[in-house]
Amino acid sequence: MIHGPFVRILSIFALSALCAGPSWAQAPSGASTASTSAAQPPPAVISTQPAPGDYQGSVPQGRATTGTIQLSLEDAIERGLRANLGLLTTQQASAASRAQRLQALSTLLPTVTGTLSENVLQENLKTFGFNFPSTPGGPNIPTIVGPFGYSAVLANANVPIVNVSSWKNYRAAKERVTASELSIKDARDLVVQAVGNAYLSIIASAARVQATKVQVNTAQVLYRRASDQHDAGVAPGIDVLRSQVELKRQQQILVVVENQMEKDKLTLARVIGMPVDQQFTVADPTSAIPLEAMSLDDALTKAYANRADYRAAEQQVHAAEESVRAAKAHWIPTLQASGFYGDEGPTFGNSHGVFTFQGSLNFNIFNGGRIKSEVQQQQVEATNRRNELANLKAQIDYQVRNALLDLKATNEQVSVARSNVDLASQTLAQAQDRFSSGVADNLEVVQAQQSVADANETLITAQYQNNLSKVELARSLGLAEAGIRSYFGRTPEKH
Repeated sequence: MIHGPFVRILSIFALSALCAGPSWAQAPSGASTASTSAAQPPPAVISTQPAPGDYQGSVPQGRATTGTIQLSLEDAIERGLRANLGLLTTQQASAASRAQRLQALSTLLPTVTGTLSENVLQENLKTFGFNFPSTPGGPNIPTIVGPFGYSAVLANANVPIVNVSSWKNYRAAKERVTASELSIKDARDLVVQAVGNAYLSIIASAARVQATKVQVNTAQVLYRRASDQHDAGVAPGIDVLRSQVELKRQQQILVVVENQMEKDKLTLARVIGMPVDQQFTVADPTSAIPLEAMSLDDALTKAYANRADYRAAEQQVHAAEESVRAAKAHWIPTLQASGFYGDEGPTFGNSHGVFTFQGSLNFNIFNGGRIKSEVQQQQVEATNRRNELANLKAQIDYQVRNALLDLKATNEQVSVARSNVDLASQTLAQAQDRFSSGVADNLEVVQAQQSVADANETLITAQYQNNLSKVELARSLGLAEAGIRSYFGRTPEKH
């Protein structure tokens, strides 16, 4: 026999348990549970660094205008810094690094959420082990309770107080942000280098076109003179054929070099984001005064102080070292507070304040080697970053030495090539006089003309290589933007 007081107590317990369902059947709508101290991996590092070929591409800006625009080296650099794909990609990589820093910071800051809920329930008490037998003359306790409802408005908070691992991860993220900002500066130097090389290629091609046109004109004069002398009976037919062959050969060369110049213009347009159908002319920026090479010690000092990629690599090493410390810090206990406060009741007009507060100290005891594995992975990453920094330092040393050697050699080559052009031109003039006087046939003139063409090509190549060595030196010193502007300062000639 189940006595009345016992039945009442049992019913109250069952209904209380049921009404408290959101607190025991599942976590309360506003409750915050203490997190475990299991090792959490650092935020994933998103890699969006540009590929080397990206610096030869761009995002086209605007539309082609009618007519031909004058494009100086300065203008080309400014366009490249706005549209080059390599720089744009690097800027997005920097934005991703800043987002990762915010993600790392969020693990150190409190999280607060709000919940507004309206709940309707119906429960079967048998599900929870309550099975009330029916007794003659006794109370009949139903096993189906409800439906009934309640309303709740809650504010939930989770406050990390001490978490050394998250703090170290945040410091690593800050180092990566600094590295990404330095990478933007390095990307600007690479854009300037790519623009400079493309621009100077057009200058060299334009010089070849100009030199070849002179050769075509000279060949035409020689052909007419040979034809006139043959008609006058003072020159054999072989002289006419020889001069005609030379004229056709120079005309073929002119077609080739003109085509190459147009292709070089297309290349520059791709680098700087200019519409490919935009017509433009360039101007020779070569300084008439040779650039004197600086001492090796001064150059290396400047390079290590100014190369943004070297400083970015140093920051990446610091970031990797912080990540190692963050992985090891998973063994350090974490302290946090959590809880919720709100209002619950059958209706908001018939409700009462409710709250929970919990302080927890969490620590790892055994995690199957997970922390050890992460520490080892981060140590491998740190070793790789140190190796990359050491390699980059040696590479900068090589690039500086190489640029200084090229600058010195090409300065001398330009001087010798100019002298050779003068000598070849004098030889051609004398050969033409001898042919006009009937002392020699035009074979001597054709050979002299070829010598002039070879000397001009050697001079053009030497000047192009000398200009490239200036660009390479500016890049190797980490001063491409300022260096190119100062290295090329002569009043330009349009092409």
